[in-house]
Amino acid sequence: MRMLVGYASAHGSTAEIAHRIAVALQRAGWTVDVKAVREIADPGAYDAVVLGSAIHNQAWLPEATEFVRRHQDVLRERPVWFFSVGMSGGLPRPLRKPARAAQDRTLAEALRDVVRPRGRRVFSGAAWQDQFPRSSRMLVRAMGIRFGDYRDWSEIDAWAVDIAEQLARGTSEATGRS
Repeated sequence: MRMLVGYASAHGSTAEIAHRIAVALQRAGWTVDVKAVREIADPGAYDAVVLGSAIHNQAWLPEATEFVRRHQDVLRERPVWFFSVGMSGGLPRPLRKPARAAQDRTLAEALRDVVRPRGRRVFSGAAWQDQFPRSSRMLVRAMGIRFGDYRDWSEIDAWAVDIAEQLARGTSEATGRS
């Protein structure tokens, strides 16, 4: 079975997560290609697809959303999983869980009529202050957000293993929601 792990990444964190997911799927015995969505010519060449995007302004990056819309007919015909990468892990503790839920809800609402994924997950990513203009850095700090790497690699690995197990069972159950 050939699998595609596609991604849209602004600063590299989402790309690194996509590669990590691919490694876990390869360890489970699947043949996996990892590509930026702008480099994917034909998702129909794959038996299953995992797609992810960084979240900016509470939405997937435009190239990821456009990819899903452009290839919706092909994606509806195969098992698909979505992941999003935001910075909820850098928020003050009381805001983390509601932020992740809001990000997940936003994705589900934006793409629910386009493709029905078997599962979706929101992961925290990494953001460094040198990736932002000075004015944005001051605003981020004023909101109590901390820069850093908040990726939970064991959570990412476990989700990828769950995807591999679902495919191995041939099940259509929708697990893996955060």
